[in-house]
Amino acid sequence: MSPDYDGDLEKLRAIALALPGTAEKLSHGSPGFLIEKGRFFAYIWHNHHSDGETAVIVKTTGADEQEALIEAQPGLYFKPPYLGPSGWMAIRTDAAETDWDHIGDRVAQSWEMVAPRRLLEMGGR
Repeated sequence: MSPDYDGDLEKLRAIALALPGTAEKLSHGSPGFLIEKGRFFAYIWHNHHSDGETAVIVKTTGADEQEALIEAQPGLYFKPPYLGPSGWMAIRTDAAETDWDHIGDRVAQSWEMVAPRRLLEMGGR
């Protein structure tokens, strides 16, 4: 679990809200980031249901990508409960040297998966 959840939230907030057309909203008690029409592209969970994890949750292209990410870096990625079966992936933020550039790239990719064309044309990354 991250020792600095508030700092992690502020970093994610800066990344997510820098993307066009985004807003923040609580969803089931956790901050989530969405675009128009309520399509979420990122969440942050901290000790969700006492699981001991702090993670940024992002969309993936599906089960194949999830499996590849977990296989390549099992200490970084895990399939989150509830959202995992729908293609979401969790990225742990409790490492001493969390790579926020990498997380930013994954958040931008997730945003691109839900953004309408006109927002995509405004640019993400």
